[in-house]
Amino acid sequence: MKHLITGGSGFLGNLIARRLHARGEHVRILDVWEDTSRPKEIEFAKCDIRDAASVARAMRDVDVVHHNVALVPLTKAGGDFWAVNVEGSRIAAEQAVKAGVKTFIHMSSSAIFGVPECPVTNDSPFRPVEIYGRAKLAGELAVREISEKRRMPLVVIRPRTILGEGRLGIFQILFQWISENRKIYVIGDGNQKFQFVHAHDLMDAYLLAMDAGKPGVYNVGTDRFGTLREALDHVIAHAHSTSRVVSLPAGLTINTLRVLDWLRLSPLAPWHYLTYHKAFYFDVQPLLQLGWKPRYSNDEMFRESWDWFVQNKDRLAAEAAASPHRSVVKQRLLGLLKKLS
Repeated sequence: MKHLITGGSGFLGNLIARRLHARGEHVRILDVWEDTSRPKEIEFAKCDIRDAASVARAMRDVDVVHHNVALVPLTKAGGDFWAVNVEGSRIAAEQAVKAGVKTFIHMSSSAIFGVPECPVTNDSPFRPVEIYGRAKLAGELAVREISEKRRMPLVVIRPRTILGEGRLGIFQILFQWISENRKIYVIGDGNQKFQFVHAHDLMDAYLLAMDAGKPGVYNVGTDRFGTLREALDHVIAHAHSTSRVVSLPAGLTINTLRVLDWLRLSPLAPWHYLTYHKAFYFDVQPLLQLGWKPRYSNDEMFRESWDWFVQNKDRLAAEAAASPHRSVVKQRLLGLLKKLS
């Protein structure tokens, strides 16, 4: 089969492309930037998802579209969240229908649930609390409407916060602080249950749903997790660091981060500081019943991510990737806080 992966140079798109290529599938990437490390057999189409004509050309003779293009919270993209995450998704689905695509797989987000009652299921209400979550919800709903109306089989994947080799973003800040034995601050006491998912476990669930030919919505997170404080304490111990987790008052901290965000003095986005102090975990029984077996617990994925960071720290300091989740994040005013920690 021939696959088109939108956003194929990003963290998840790159993993999907390489998984499919390893299986002998014909793979084409659509993105605004080219990852030159990709296998040469993988085609590359330089294209903005908002350019309908170019998207249509990239979808010729394609059997499966994997839609991963999205501006993530770290970009703080403002109005562009809607242009890319909503209208871009709509264009991708519309052009897939016109191209006669057999299956459309849409990468959604747990941000569409905001601060939910847990465990989250497919019956949980959508209550996004910030602009990124609202845009991801609108994008998912647009794709679902087009797919249902035109009877295009649709798979929707909603991952919890992703970890794994090469996953940076805000975790680069966390690991940098741990490596320097700094205090690690959490909003509130950190004792809320908090679920992550390893990138490879996510890919296993993703391909399982695709291969099973079962359209539907799949919420993906590890089945072995504890509290956020436990996850941080355990990775600090694994790193043999003298860092310690320090609680901050929720109300004051959130309001301070909101102001710093508005002043562009903090890398943290509303999705981070409005939700990470609350419990968040999916009910993954539907996936387990389908035969999915996650290999990583919260602790195991944190340990692997830390080890990768240590092994690649010098290289990361000298490089910059175009994908926010594959690149080092500027700490801004948090850098000053780190020096005081």
